[in-house]
Amino acid sequence: MANISSVGIGSGVLTSDLIDKLVAAEREPTELRLDSKEEEITAELSIFGQIQSAVTDLRLPSRSLADPALFQTLTAQSGSSAFTAAVSGEAATGSYSLEVSTLATANSLSTDAFSDADITTIGTGTLSFTINDVTTDITIDSSNNTLNGIASAINENTELDASASVINTGSGYKLVITSNQTGLDNAIDIAVTDTGDGNGTDANGLSRLSYTGTDLNLNQNQAAADANFSLNGIAISRASNTVDDVIEGVTLNLTGTNDGAPAALSITRDNDTVISKVEEFVEKFNALQALISENTSFNPDNPEASGLLLGDSSTRNILNQVQSILGQSIAGLGDASVRSLADLGITTNKDTGQLNFDSARFESRLNSDPFSVAGVFADQGRTTDGQIEFMRGGIATKVGTYAVEVTQLATRGSFGGNASLAATTTIDADNDGLSITVDGVASGAITLDAGDYTPAELAQQLQDKINADTNLSDAGASVTVSLDGSDQLVITSNVYGSNSSIEINTVDTNTLADLGIQVGAGTAGVDVAGKINGVEATGSGQFLLAAEGDDSESIRLKVTGGALGDRGSVSYIEGVGEQMVDLINGFLGSRGTITAKNERLNTQLEGIAEDRVRLNERIIALNDRLVRQFTAADIIIAQLNSTQDFISQQLDAIVSSNKKD
Repeated sequence: MANISSVGIGSGVLTSDLIDKLVAAEREPTELRLDSKEEEITAELSIFGQIQSAVTDLRLPSRSLADPALFQTLTAQSGSSAFTAAVSGEAATGSYSLEVSTLATANSLSTDAFSDADITTIGTGTLSFTINDVTTDITIDSSNNTLNGIASAINENTELDASASVINTGSGYKLVITSNQTGLDNAIDIAVTDTGDGNGTDANGLSRLSYTGTDLNLNQNQAAADANFSLNGIAISRASNTVDDVIEGVTLNLTGTNDGAPAALSITRDNDTVISKVEEFVEKFNALQALISENTSFNPDNPEASGLLLGDSSTRNILNQVQSILGQSIAGLGDASVRSLADLGITTNKDTGQLNFDSARFESRLNSDPFSVAGVFADQGRTTDGQIEFMRGGIATKVGTYAVEVTQLATRGSFGGNASLAATTTIDADNDGLSITVDGVASGAITLDAGDYTPAELAQQLQDKINADTNLSDAGASVTVSLDGSDQLVITSNVYGSNSSIEINTVDTNTLADLGIQVGAGTAGVDVAGKINGVEATGSGQFLLAAEGDDSESIRLKVTGGALGDRGSVSYIEGVGEQMVDLINGFLGSRGTITAKNERLNTQLEGIAEDRVRLNERIIALNDRLVRQFTAADIIIAQLNSTQDFISQQLDAIVSSNKKD
C-alpha cells in the first residue's frame, strides 16, 4: 500500500515500512478467515453442483419409466431373411407363420437401342398412359421428340405415376419407363396417337412407344406383379411389398421369398428396452446415493476428514425423500401381484444403501403382469367402465379413486335425407352436384359420377366424393354417409361435440326429388357432460376434464358410449417414475431444496465479497490514519531534535567561553 515517502525522515524510526507491517498485521487474520470461509463455501457449492447434476440425471430414466407406453412396447422377430416387421401400439403379442411366394414388382418397359439420345427424332403426337385406371396424356412435338426430350416430358408431368430415364447400354441408348408403384393394377398401358404417319400401332415413328392390347412395341423388362404370401396358411395378395393391413398394428416388409419354407414371425413384449431403462434408473440412483454418502460421512478416526456436507439438512432432505419414494408401496394397486419395487426385484442393500436389481425376477413379473408392473412406475388411471377410457392426469391430480357420472353423451353433427332412395338411382347432370359445410368448413363444388346406383352404392359414392374435396380434407373434416332403416341418406360428421355440424349449401335441380337432400342445416353435435368426484366436469367432444381445484384436477376421460347416470369410478395411480419426476422437478423449482441451497451458498459468497470490500475500506482508512499520525509524530521528533541541537550548541558555546576566562 503506497505511503508518503517522507514518513520517517525526521525520526528515522516511524517509517512507511513500519506502517505496511502494522497494516498487514491488521489485515491478515480477517483475510485468512474470509479466504477459509470462501474456500469452504466454494467447495460446498461445487459438491452440491455435482449432487444437482446427479439428481437431474436421475430424472431422465424416471421420466421414461413414468410413461405407461414403455411397458406396452412390442418387438417383432423374423425367422427368415424374406421378411421383417415393425410394430406399433395397436399390435398384440402373438406368433405367426409367414411364407412369401413372390414379391410385388413395378412394371418396366424400354425401347430398342438408338444411336443417340438428343439428335434422333422419335416422332410426334400424344402418349396416353393408363396406370391403375388413371389416364394421363403427354404431348410430344418438335421440341421434345428425342429420347431425352420424351423422358423429360414424362418426368415433368406430376399427375403421371411413372418415371423415365435414358440409359447408355454401351451399344446404344434406350428410353426406360417404369411405374412408380408395384402391383398388377399399376401395370403401364401406353396408347399412341401418331401425328407423323397417322398410324399409332405400327413400329414406326412415335408408335414405337405403343404398349397396349396387342400392340406391344416396347420391351417389357419387368412385369407388374402383386406380392403373394400366406399367413398361418391363409393365401394373401397385395400390390406392395409393404403390408400394414393384415395384422393390426404390424407392418410387414417383404424383402425376399421363402417359398416352401414357412418361417415364424413373433410379436413379443420388448422386455430388453424396459429392463435397460430400469437398469439406468438404478445406476443413476446409486450414483446419487454414493455421492451424497461420500460427502456426508463422519470419520471417527479423523473428524477433520469427514464429508464437507456432514450435517447439511438440504442434502439429507434430498436423499431421504428419494429413498422414501423407492421404499413405499404404490397406492391404488390394491391386491395386484406387484405393488412395490421390492416385489420387482429392486431392493436396497442395508449396508451400503445402494439399489440391487434382480433382472431375472423383474422380467418374470413383467411377463406375468405387465399392467401392474407399469402401475409401480407409471402415471396410470383405471376405470371400472369399459366404455370410459382414462386419457391422462396431471401434476395437480391427487392419488385416489373418484366417482364418474355421465349426464349427456357426445353426439356427432348429422344431416338426414327426407325421402327414401329408389332401388336404383340414376345420377345425371340434373342431380350430380352439391356443396356442403362440414364442421364449419365449406367444400368446393362436389360432382357425383354419372351412373346407376343401389342405395348402398350411392351412399358410398357420396361419402367418397365429399371426403375427396380438398377444402375439407385439408382442414381434416370428413363424413360418413349411411342409410337409415327407410333407405334415407344420413350424412354424419366424423367429429364429436358442439363443433360438429353438417349443412347442405347447394344442390341440383332434381337432387331433392332423387336423393332426398335439400339445402339446409342438420342437427348439430353436443359435447359429453358429467361429473368427476361429484364436481361438474368440462365436456369437449367425447372428453371430460375434471374441475380445477378438485383432488381429481387434470383427469381427462374419454366417454365412448353407455348409459346415463352413475358410471363407476376412475382410480389415479402415480408410480415411482412419475413421483420421482415430480419430486425432482420440485427440488429444481424456484422454491425447491436445490435452488434454495444454491441461493444460500451464493448469497454467502456475495457476503464474503462485501466483507472484503469493507476490509479494504477499513485498511485504507487505517493506513491513512497511521500515515497522518506517523507524519505528525515525525514532525514533533524533528522539532525536538532541532531544539536539542540548538541547546547543545548553546551549551557548547558557554563551555567554550568559560575556558577562555
